[in-house]
Amino acid sequence: MLLVVTSNNLIVMWAAIEATTLSSAFLVGIYGQRSSLEAAWKYIIICTVGVAFGLFGTVLVYANVASVMPQAEMAIFWSEVLKQSSLLDPTLMLLAFVFVLIGFGTKTGLFPMHAWLPDAHSEAPSPVSALLSAVLLNCALLVLIRYYIIICQAIGSDFPNRLLLIFGMLSVAVAAFFILVQRDIKRLLAYSSVENMGLVAVALGIGGPLGIFAALLHTLNHSLAKTLLFCGSGNVLLKYGTRDLNVVCGMLKIMPFTAVLFGGGALALALAGMPPFNIFLSEFMTITAGLARNHLLIIVLLLLLLTLVLAGLVRMAARVLMAKPPQAVNRGDLGWLTTSPMVILLVMMLAMGTHIPQPVIRILAGASTIVLSGTHDLPAQRSTWHDFLPSGTASVSEKHSER
Repeated sequence: MLLVVTSNNLIVMWAAIEATTLSSAFLVGIYGQRSSLEAAWKYIIICTVGVAFGLFGTVLVYANVASVMPQAEMAIFWSEVLKQSSLLDPTLMLLAFVFVLIGFGTKTGLFPMHAWLPDAHSEAPSPVSALLSAVLLNCALLVLIRYYIIICQAIGSDFPNRLLLIFGMLSVAVAAFFILVQRDIKRLLAYSSVENMGLVAVALGIGGPLGIFAALLHTLNHSLAKTLLFCGSGNVLLKYGTRDLNVVCGMLKIMPFTAVLFGGGALALALAGMPPFNIFLSEFMTITAGLARNHLLIIVLLLLLLTLVLAGLVRMAARVLMAKPPQAVNRGDLGWLTTSPMVILLVMMLAMGTHIPQPVIRILAGASTIVLSGTHDLPAQRSTWHDFLPSGTASVSEKHSER
């Protein structure tokens, strides 16, 4: 995963993504049960086929760049490809982005290539599920964003933005309906990952400074919340011995401290429109960016789908936390080693929801400028996240922050 995010070589970047599939598949099937082995094989087959499409897109980009560069061997480096992007064939780059979106969108968990994700996340050990959801999906997303930058510089942003909006909205829609009917707590969280990756794709598709900033911020916010929830689901499995939501009930009476932490993470995902949770900020920015760029229909549909997600997650949280607990389960939390990571994550979520640290703003601002302009120049310093808002909205937000 480190190689994915640090490599400047397109082929090495692709090979690293493929290597994450092969290495993490063993972790998915580590229990050796029929269901976990099936999930591991499904993960390998779907992701390998998907990433093969990403290789086709990579080869198309390389061939196109090599034809316009005097030194063809330099066409394998992302930074060099970016410099030559204005000289590339628009038709070939359009086709390359389709392959790239299908290929690396598979690893990101976008519909309709998401079928591996619910099985893999639910069958893997909970720490592995947290790693897959919070880190691995973001690695694939980073590769997709790198190609998005190249394509936007080569053919403009209209076509890639339209594709991202379509795939993103479909991902949110499918995940929202599956969340409503899930009876397995980890599968529900896995579909929540599909929904949130779709939301990131929507923010990227909306575009603009605020949309890009919102997409990058949401990846960070989602990683914190989902790690907390998968750690909590691991505690649930240790205490109840099952992931079945018909059995996992009454956590407030069985393990109260863990229940408060788990409930905080669940409410952060469900009540995303409510501060002080961190996901409120990134989703608010996404909606504001959509309205500012006249995507009214997209925003209305998105709000309706997020309402379905709200219903599914609140129903899960209410049953898990407050329903009548089973008599056979021993009462008491599992110990500080299992709850202290959840405490740290919840504190970080609340901190990100009330005041985004300046270093985080600077890093995301620099990344947003690279995505928008295709250059490595860092932007002018931005004192608050309000600087990314449209002028009218920013002034209103600043007035509220002064009160």
